[in-house]
Parts: sequence; structure tokens; C-alpha cells
Amino acid sequence: MHIPPKVTDRAFARLAEIGAADQGQALRVAVEGGGCSGFQYEIKLDSPASDDLVLEGQGEKVVVDSVSLPFLSDATIDFTEELIGARFVIDNPNASSSCGCGTSFSM
Repeated sequence: MHIPPKVTDRAFARLAEIGAADQGQALRVAVEGGGCSGFQYEIKLDSPASDDLVLEGQGEKVVVDSVSLPFLSDATIDFTEELIGARFVIDNPNASSSCGCGTSFSM
């Protein structure tokens, strides 16, 4: 059994700030093959699909497709603002290692 990912209040607040739901969009978090560590995250605004897991909060949505869901089991989707920039980040307990920038990982 896979535990669905969690989305922080800070991530939902950022989606509200950029008006994602007002545009009919959700934050899509997907896992694809590639990257320097084997898998990479794809994070973008997209329209929800019928087979997506939909996580809702503050009137906003985060969606994960059924293929990516096992790779994101019990992960946390957050938004961070640092000196190097602001971005959505994934804290994934399933990743055995990740690259320095945090966009690719291995299992």
C-alpha cells in the first residue's frame, strides 16, 4: 500500500499566490526516467486528468499521475524561498540518493 504524498500549507499558499486555481490549473508533480541520478521530478502547472490523485488545500490542487504515485509514496511537497531562488521541492523518503540541486534521485 502506498501512502499518498503530503502537501505543505506553504506550497498551497504559493499556488494561491500565483492564482493556479483561478486559471483552472493544478501543480502537477511527476517522476520521469533521466536526470543525473536515474529519476527526475517534473513540476509544472497543468490541468488535472481523470486518473490523477488530487490533493487539495486552500482552494488549490496538487495532482500526481498513477505511474508517479509509487515513487512519491509518503513524500512531502513543499515550497521554499532561499537566496538562490524560490521553488517547489520534494522531500522523498524513498530516494536513496539525490543530486545536489534536488531535481533528480535514485531509489
